[in-house]
Amino acid sequence: MKGILGRKVGMTQVFTKSGELIPVTVIQAEPNIVSQIKTKEKDGYNAIQLAFENKREKLSKKAERIHLQKAKTTPKRFLREIKDVDVTKYQVGEEVKVDIFSVGEYVDVVGTSKGKGFQGVIKRYNFSRGPETHGSRFHRRVGSLGSMRAKRVFKGKKLPGQMGRETVTIQNLEVVMVDLQNNVILIKGSIPGPRKSLVLIKQALKKPFVKKSSEELNIYEQPLIEELKIIEEVKEEISES
Repeated sequence: MKGILGRKVGMTQVFTKSGELIPVTVIQAEPNIVSQIKTKEKDGYNAIQLAFENKREKLSKKAERIHLQKAKTTPKRFLREIKDVDVTKYQVGEEVKVDIFSVGEYVDVVGTSKGKGFQGVIKRYNFSRGPETHGSRFHRRVGSLGSMRAKRVFKGKKLPGQMGRETVTIQNLEVVMVDLQNNVILIKGSIPGPRKSLVLIKQALKKPFVKKSSEELNIYEQPLIEELKIIEEVKEEISES
């Protein structure tokens, strides 16, 4: 298992030399720092902790600064664990870059979905509405809450409430391009979360690496001018916060 933390920049498209259009999501992933290594003998499981994105020292707590000093790095905004890792391949303070993934490899992407606020059951669970005319007063309500015998609402009943802002994993997405110079990785299709949100890219659990032929990997190397501008804007906004 392997992985890296990054920020979702947005979506664009690339073309193959055969003329096929591929929609891709641009993820900007600066080098992550291995801030801690956990072993089965000491902690009960194998894992590495990744630290991502610098932040001002005065915004970090003392315990956090001491913890990251062991990795000889500055305070970071995000710390995440990746389990079931071959810990012998990593060292504390080592950098993890986007080149750990290669074109044609399949990954699982974990992100936080867009928050949509308090919503009713029609939008939240795709319920059907009642009739709008002929004297009906049942339009967008929940409807029956269950049998009459329990005299209570069962736990887990689908009711109005907070929608979105949940941890979502999209599996088996293909890596289309890896740009080590700009710390950018392009993944085929869409991923959860709004722009600028944190995402975790991990090795796919259910789909092994499939090595493609040279013809299938012939994607035109298009300059990501607009995407790189957005990345710089995101960095400026984060540094000011």
